[in-house]
Amino acid sequence: MPRTLEGQITMEKTPSYFVTKEAPRRIYNMSRDTKLIVVVRNPVTRAISDYTQTLSKNPSIPSFQALAFKNLSTGLIDTSWSAVRIGIYAKHLDNWLQYFPLSKFLFVSGERLVSDPAGEMGRVQDFLGLKRVVTDKHFYFNETKGFPCLKKPEGGSKPRCLGKSKGRPHPKIDMQVVQRLREFYRPFNMKFYQMTGQDFGWD
Repeated sequence: MPRTLEGQITMEKTPSYFVTKEAPRRIYNMSRDTKLIVVVRNPVTRAISDYTQTLSKNPSIPSFQALAFKNLSTGLIDTSWSAVRIGIYAKHLDNWLQYFPLSKFLFVSGERLVSDPAGEMGRVQDFLGLKRVVTDKHFYFNETKGFPCLKKPEGGSKPRCLGKSKGRPHPKIDMQVVQRLREFYRPFNMKFYQMTGQDFGWD
């Protein structure tokens, strides 16, 4: 990490940290005062989104259900597939809580980030001890992408939207497959709600 002067905040964004076993210990050893922001969304939607991203780069991969299930007839989920494993948030958080107390975390709802970006950004600014500068006047909803975008800053450049990889239409997944995944994640979601003290409303 770069040197940080008094009054500065240095931020780093790497989604894989949350699911990398060694990351909590390494970050703790670097700075136990680190504040951690974790953006989570419904793990079923997250798995389908992950698959959509991979599919766009490699159209010859097997179907979603072929990768999600070890055995489709018994409904046995393949937790070795990263798209499924990442959504078991309670398991990953367990690993982090061995090094950092819950007070060092802010859990941001991916769904609320879309429906109320200013509200979630308000929580982020409060957590970081920053003045609330980013408000609802900074966002507009882009119908094409299905995501909020940042409005043009005063005297600045064009409005800023998420890149091409965001807002892609998801492939049609059989409802039975979706239902089975919901059942699979439910106990993990409930544990995650208890651990964080936050109900994300995925069930």
